[in-house]
Amino acid sequence: MKHHKQLEVWKRSVALAGAIYSATRDFPPEEKYGLTSQMCRAAVSIPSNIAEGAARHTVKEFIHFLHISSGSASELDTQIEIARLINMGNQKSLLEAQQELSQISRMLKGLIRSLEKSR
Repeated sequence: MKHHKQLEVWKRSVALAGAIYSATRDFPPEEKYGLTSQMCRAAVSIPSNIAEGAARHTVKEFIHFLHISSGSASELDTQIEIARLINMGNQKSLLEAQQELSQISRMLKGLIRSLEKSR
C-alpha cells in the first residue's frame, strides 16, 4: 500500500478541508458551535480516515477506513447543501467546495473498488 501522502485523494481532501475552513469564516458567529464546527470536523475527517486506513496492516482495514471517509464526505455534502440553501457564507466558495467534494467522493469509490479487486 502507498503512504497516504502519495495518494491524490488524500492531497485533494486536505486542500478541501482548508477550503471549508476558509468558507466557514464568514458564517455567523452563532454558528461557531453549530454548522461551522460540524462542517470543519467532517472535512477534516475525510483525509484523516484515509491516512489512518493507509497506516493499517491489511487492505481490508484500509477499505474500512475509506468507507468511513466516504461517509464523512456525504455528511459534508449535506452540510454544504444546507449552508447553500439558507444562503450562509460565500455561495461561490461553497459551490466550488461541493464540486471538489464530488470529485473526491468519486475518487474514494474508485479506490475502494480497486482495492477490493486486489484482495
